Amino acid sequence: MSVLYLNREDVATIGLSMPVIIDAVENMFREKGEGRVEMPPKPGIHTQPDAFIHAMPAYIPSLGAAGVKWISGYPGNQAKGLPYITGLLILNDPETGVPTAIMDATWLTAQRTGAATAVAARYLARPDSSTAGIIACGVQGRSNLQALASIFSLSKVWAYDRRRDVATTFATEMADSLQLQIEVVDEPRAAVVNADLVVTSGPILKAPTPVIDVDWLAPGAFASPVDFDSYWTGAALHQADKLATDDIAQLDHYREAGYFGDTPEPYADLGQIVAGHRPGRESRDERIISINLGLALEDIATAMPIYQRALELGIGTRLPL
Repeated sequence: MSVLYLNREDVATIGLSMPVIIDAVENMFREKGEGRVEMPPKPGIHTQPDAFIHAMPAYIPSLGAAGVKWISGYPGNQAKGLPYITGLLILNDPETGVPTAIMDATWLTAQRTGAATAVAARYLARPDSSTAGIIACGVQGRSNLQALASIFSLSKVWAYDRRRDVATTFATEMADSLQLQIEVVDEPRAAVVNADLVVTSGPILKAPTPVIDVDWLAPGAFASPVDFDSYWTGAALHQADKLATDDIAQLDHYREAGYFGDTPEPYADLGQIVAGHRPGRESRDERIISINLGLALEDIATAMPIYQRALELGIGTRLPL
């Protein structure tokens, strides 16, 4: 027996397109909404303040896909020249439990996070949304903008980062890559108040000092805080007409661990919305926020086509078990 190992370069070389990943994640949410998946809330260990190492198992019967991601997030890594997010994902044969693939999860995590934002926006944002604000211009800021640009006709983007040089590099590279007009702004508010779509993607903090306040998010706008409530005050979150999440049980799990101290209860999760069991956007003026926590189901839904494509292309290294 052997297992296929895909390193970071292998996974990036396979390079699933963002529209393909968005479709895979959307189909997964539909399966989730119909109750046809298995995913426990992710357990983890915490070796430093605001750092985490999480185990994320999931099973999607319709894909014949089962596995687990072992992922870490260390805010201090950036000062060391290391990625904030690193990890590995293992796929198992659902019939035998035998591992079939091990792959680097860095690229995969970034792409599926952006794809989940796009799926949420497809159901919860105005279809004619044309402007976006990105707060925190790292890996997640890039993947989220890439995903939004693949389903909306964006005409203007505002970018903010605590380090202006990071925002400037982001604006230059993403404007060229996506053929967008991107303006670097000097304060978070300027990236929010005029945007139809807002993404905040900084480090996840248990005791944040949020800055996004009431009336910053415009009526009719959609926001995706992929950094939990790190940038959003409780008052701003409570002002939303609808607050959704990707998984209610997991949000409750985080509350028990001390996160989301002043976050309202979600009205639905994305699975319920995508499956048509709960409404999405119902009026142009609704302020809607979707707090996407990051699901193992998203990882497995993305990893399976990566694995299948690797087999087709002969990419990767066979390791004996």
